Amino acid sequence: MPANLASIHCYPLKSGAPLPLVQATVEPRGLAGDRRWMVVDATGKFVTGRQFAQLTLVRAVPGEGGALRLDAPGMPTLQVEVPRADGERVATAVWQAAVTPLLADASAHAWLSRFLGAELRLVHMDEACDRRVKQMYEGRYGLDEDRVSFADAFPFLLISQAALDQLNAKLASPVPMLRFRPNLVVAGTAPHAEDEWRRIRIGEIEFDVVKACTRCVFTTVDFERGERDPGGEPLRTLATYRRTPDGVTFGQNLIPRSTGTLRPGDPVEVLL
Repeated sequence: MPANLASIHCYPLKSGAPLPLVQATVEPRGLAGDRRWMVVDATGKFVTGRQFAQLTLVRAVPGEGGALRLDAPGMPTLQVEVPRADGERVATAVWQAAVTPLLADASAHAWLSRFLGAELRLVHMDEACDRRVKQMYEGRYGLDEDRVSFADAFPFLLISQAALDQLNAKLASPVPMLRFRPNLVVAGTAPHAEDEWRRIRIGEIEFDVVKACTRCVFTTVDFERGERDPGGEPLRTLATYRRTPDGVTFGQNLIPRSTGTLRPGDPVEVLL
């Protein structure tokens, strides 16, 4: 079977529940609506499922005009409007990359703080909130004009279905693909075929394949229960056969070189 795009996934809130898509718009920063919202603590430090596993239970669904609908177990539904462009900004960073997103309404801060049991705030990335890819990697990856959302490092993460199948064959309890939070899942390849790719075309959109994704403890969080795996899986097993000098890797990071629309079933062509 020729390689094809098996599924597309968006994460409107960084570390929040995954949102499957039947089609998606590719923008320079990533999928439209992907990781444009993020949680920060009282000091402005960014917060993820690494610190709060239950954050993965927060379902954020984009609405009209970019608004966000938040749902979580035991919580009332909350509608969050996009902050005004002249609203208050907060100085924060995603890893090494400093950003100044807009603060959401106080009701969103209270909602998240109540659910997660800590003093937290919600922030939004608008067009004026600039985050360069090369800012994080001292010029080793990407072009000067490359931008990224609140994603950890790059606009897109791609994983082959065969890579997950190989991993699950080694695990006592298989894990779903979304444990690894990819945007793009590709079928019809050998396990980890993406490791050898340098440039690909999906449908009519070209991507540079720039860096293997180094995995961390977040992969041990069961996003359907909001709990960390007590045995450290699947990271423990991955470490037995996917360890590199840079760390344990699974999947590849991409930077788009054009924009447009993706749909499951789109052909995947290796250009380099």
